Amino acid sequence: MSIAQNPLSVEVTLPREDVALIAVEGYLDVDTATEFQHHLANQLHHGRRHFLLDLSSVPFMDSSGMNIILRVYQEARGLPGSVHIISPTPAVRRILDLTGVSITVPVSESLDEALSRVDAHQEDPVETAAQDGQQT
Repeated sequence: MSIAQNPLSVEVTLPREDVALIAVEGYLDVDTATEFQHHLANQLHHGRRHFLLDLSSVPFMDSSGMNIILRVYQEARGLPGSVHIISPTPAVRRILDLTGVSITVPVSESLDEALSRVDAHQEDPVETAAQDGQQT
């Protein structure tokens, strides 16, 4: 049985205008990573700055999936924006922890928790800009 028989399903909803909730179902690996990347790139193109990645239905993720998450994290930071992982399965959480991705990209247990982190993140750039203004 090839991995190609385990298709990736990606559903995008918009809890807020600049926030994309991306629910992923299936294996996130070398065979499916390009499709995942296209969904993220499409949301970036449409002006989304915050990405909530629901990985609760991803039984397996390899380095291809992690690289895409880290890439969108870097792009979102430059907007400024953010990336949050929601409810990864135990196997995926273990990979995120072992590789240190969970230190860089926040992991939340619920959509509400991730949205709260988005709200907190949106306050940070304002404070940073105010501090930069005071220093000059």
